Amino acid sequence: LNVRQRLGKNGIGRLFGQEKNVTTYNLARMNMLLHGVKDTGFEIFHGDTLLNEWPLLREENPAKKVGFDAVVANPPFSYRWEPTDALKEDFRFKGYGMAPKSAADFAFLLHGFHFLHREGTMAIILPHGVLFRGGAEAKIRKKLLQDGNIDTVIGLPPKLFYSTGIPVCILVLKKCRQPDGVLFINASEHFEKGKRQNILLPGHIDKIIDTYQHRKEEERYSRRVSMEEIEENGFNLNISRYVS
Repeated sequence: LNVRQRLGKNGIGRLFGQEKNVTTYNLARMNMLLHGVKDTGFEIFHGDTLLNEWPLLREENPAKKVGFDAVVANPPFSYRWEPTDALKEDFRFKGYGMAPKSAADFAFLLHGFHFLHREGTMAIILPHGVLFRGGAEAKIRKKLLQDGNIDTVIGLPPKLFYSTGIPVCILVLKKCRQPDGVLFINASEHFEKGKRQNILLPGHIDKIIDTYQHRKEEERYSRRVSMEEIEENGFNLNISRYVS
C-alpha cells in the first residue's frame, strides 16, 4: 500500500485490511511499518474475506456497523469458490444473489461495497469478464447499475502485473447516485512498453485521475454514458461498446 496521504487529523484516520495468505498478510503489515505507519495506525486481519471471518465486520446492528470512507481491493481474479447455503443468506449478498462458483469476483466486490460508508468511494481491480459475463453476474451487475452504484469503469493496459498478462479494469463504486450515468475511461492504449511488463507512467496515471475527478469526456478516451444507453446494451459494460 502506498500511503501517500498523511495519517492524522487531515489525512487517513486508520487503515484496515484483510488477507488470507499468511505470507502476504505478514508482507502487508511489514509494508505498513516500512511506510512509516505506526502499529496503532493500522489493523490487518489474517482471515478469509469471502467467509467474513473478521469479528469486526460481523456486527449487524446498524448503530455499531463499521462503514469505511475508502475501500480498495485487489482480489484474486476469477477465484473458484464454494458458496454455501448459509452464505446465500449472508447480509453482504442478500438482495444481489451469489457470485457463481467459477468466479468469486462479485462476492469480493459486494463484501467491500457492504462496508462502504454512504458517502465513501470504493475502487476494485477486476478482470474484464465482470463487465459482460452473463448469468448470476449479470443480475448483480444490473442491480448495482440500476441503483446508481457504479460510478466509473476504467480499462487498463494488458501486462501490468507480474502474475497475469490479462488486461484488467478498475470499477469505482459509490452508495450515492451519480446523476450523469457511468463514466467510461479507456486507458488501455496509454502506457510505456517494458520488456516483461507494461508500465503506467506518472503522466498516464495523472490523466486517468484528472478525467475521473472532473468526469471529463475526450474522444476515444472517455465518455459519460446514460443509464438508458446502458440498458439498451443489456447492462453490458464492455468498454469498447462505449469508447472505442
